[in-house]
Amino acid sequence: IGMVMQNTILFSGTVKDNILYGKHNASNEEITQASIFAQAHDFVNNLPGGYDAELKQRGINLSGGQKQRLSIARALVRKPPILIFDDSTSAVDAKSESLIQKALHENIKESTLFIVSQKISSIVDADKIIVLDKGMIAAIGNHEELLQRSDIYRDIYQSQIGKEEVSYA
Repeated sequence: IGMVMQNTILFSGTVKDNILYGKHNASNEEITQASIFAQAHDFVNNLPGGYDAELKQRGINLSGGQKQRLSIARALVRKPPILIFDDSTSAVDAKSESLIQKALHENIKESTLFIVSQKISSIVDADKIIVLDKGMIAAIGNHEELLQRSDIYRDIYQSQIGKEEVSYA
């Protein structure tokens, strides 16, 4: 299982070392590929030393979005059959999040992906979405189904997308 949490944990050492926690014997090619999918490769290459750049404890010398992308790379390098993302792109900009979602959709087909998120953009392409309300399941379906039959989902969608009136009748 690969798991990426909202609050990432990075360790002192190099960027490469932190990704290798996902798979200790990963090749440089596997590390690079996972970093590309996680939208981390470009910013890593801009660090002094690239993948050999030293990170301070807990990655305090990186932004929140950069830490999340390295955590995603660490999970992806493992190529696990099950991936769990718990609000793991909350600090990532919208463009990077979209590119991460696209890479997951196109390249991680062998894995079952569970995404826990409050952002519609993170789950809109999911096969099955479970809407929770006060700890209880309020609705289950894909994006289009939920827009048509779940007031809660539709309200969240409208508040996040910014549409005042949307008709789904």
